[in-house]
Amino acid sequence: MLLFILLTALLSLTFSPSSASYQPTWDSLDARPIPDWYETSKFGIFCHWGVYSVPSLSSEWFWWAWKGDHPSAEIAAFMARNFKPGFSYADFGPMFTAEFFDPDRFADIIKHSGANFSTSGVGDRGWRDWARRLLNEQKDG
Repeated sequence: MLLFILLTALLSLTFSPSSASYQPTWDSLDARPIPDWYETSKFGIFCHWGVYSVPSLSSEWFWWAWKGDHPSAEIAAFMARNFKPGFSYADFGPMFTAEFFDPDRFADIIKHSGANFSTSGVGDRGWRDWARRLLNEQKDG
């Protein structure tokens, strides 16, 4: 657990805002310096997980493959077999509990993998915004 906390703290410091000012253009963003440790690292782990992890099918693009312009027949069939009619992507939200997440084991695996860095994030495809709006609507009446 301590290793996980230390790695997270190090990444937070490394990616903390600098005094430089950037504009929302590719030229401005490309002018940002790349940290030496990142340039010289041979192996890093990026862990991305979110509500789409609940069905354990496909990828972080689950919603798009299910409800996008060209839905996947495999995913549509999976949803029809496993979830009630009218089930929505937002219905996965309460099921995303991370109950089996073990940060000590996660940190140990990363340490023993030989990775020079790791970072993680929750890719929620708007889940937090949806939940916030829903909660505010319920609170506001």
